Amino acid sequence: MSKEIRGKRVILREQREADAPFFAYWFNQPEVMFQCGFEKPTNEEEIKKSITANHQSKDSVWFTITDLDGNMIGETGLLRMFPAWHQTDLTIIIPDPKMQHKGYGTEAIRILLDMAFKEYNMHRVSIGVVGLNTNALEFYKKIGFKQEGILEEAYYYDNEYSDFIMMRILSHEWK
Repeated sequence: MSKEIRGKRVILREQREADAPFFAYWFNQPEVMFQCGFEKPTNEEEIKKSITANHQSKDSVWFTITDLDGNMIGETGLLRMFPAWHQTDLTIIIPDPKMQHKGYGTEAIRILLDMAFKEYNMHRVSIGVVGLNTNALEFYKKIGFKQEGILEEAYYYDNEYSDFIMMRILSHEWK
């Protein structure tokens, strides 16, 4: 894996322990916790451990997303890569609402899907989305993901149940 992938609007770079304050701040915001399914608050030490563990994992690749000036925007990655079945899951979090709807997430996902299908020879990339997160559902549909299943009332947050929507994109659907 290369340490840095430069796009037209974003850079995907290896995660560093120095990224922990950014993620600790955002991952403790109630809206982000809801959208991402984080069940309890976190802190910088836990994030540092997670960054270290993710780098040692053989079934995932993680990146910090920055703009071209190096300002942190979020994180993305491929996880639960299962080469025998040619499938993986995608994750992306752009937690700051001011950084959303600027094309950063679209470019980051396009880079990752290219990586998944071309570099890792995956056939299928999936993502799970909280049903109440309608903005995310629409975003993934625009990218080309298709809904394939609903886990009814499988997500519980703030005394409310929500469906969990499973989406996927196949290699021959990706352009």
